[in-house]
Amino acid sequence: MLTLGVNIDHVATIRQARRTVEPDPVAAAALAELAGADGITVHLREDRRHMQDRDVRILRETVRTHLNLEMAATDEMVGIALDIKPDYVTLVPERREEVTTEGGLNIAGQQTRMDEVVDKLQSAGIPVSLFIDPDETQIKASAATGAKFVELHTGKYVEVKGEEQAKELELLRLGCEQSLALGMRVNAGHGLTYWNTYPVAQLPGMEELNIGHSIISRAVLVGLERAVREMKQVIMGVPLS
Repeated sequence: MLTLGVNIDHVATIRQARRTVEPDPVAAAALAELAGADGITVHLREDRRHMQDRDVRILRETVRTHLNLEMAATDEMVGIALDIKPDYVTLVPERREEVTTEGGLNIAGQQTRMDEVVDKLQSAGIPVSLFIDPDETQIKASAATGAKFVELHTGKYVEVKGEEQAKELELLRLGCEQSLALGMRVNAGHGLTYWNTYPVAQLPGMEELNIGHSIISRAVLVGLERAVREMKQVIMGVPLS
């Protein structure tokens, strides 16, 4: 059954806006799990703009579902992952100037480095997911690393409407099919909302959707537990009332 990973980065974003102690993303993770989240996702960025090392270390001890650590493929982050040992790692591209992740990793353009990082993490018992666009070249390169998962970037799908969105959804469908045929498990995420998630949730072979901004934005108005419960309903085909 399709599962929901709740990304709590934006709870930390609010906290860091004032450099204070609240709201605490650790508390947010607990509430999200109580509401039915199947996993907690956090992105520890090199510039620590939202999540902090302290957060990830405490979450490793308190998350009762699974902890997905998003991170760049740098030596520093690999070292942190090997120390903390999240349930799995998602390697993502990262630029300090970006507001949010802008696209998938170019695995094919840095095959040797990706092979090395994936092997180092998975040899330590940490499954790796690669955040990529639904592109056949990148899917094949991802499979060559030995990574257990790919996470298909849904950014292009959410940015367009009508026929263009249908085309992007078909690319995601093909990406799922190709990834599964090469022995990888498939997740997806980026920009998904309460109004565009269900078609992605219906793609054959899709295992988990990682959603953050839309859930936290809704939580500001209706509360985190309700926001998570409603997203769980949406991915199962129950429209918002």
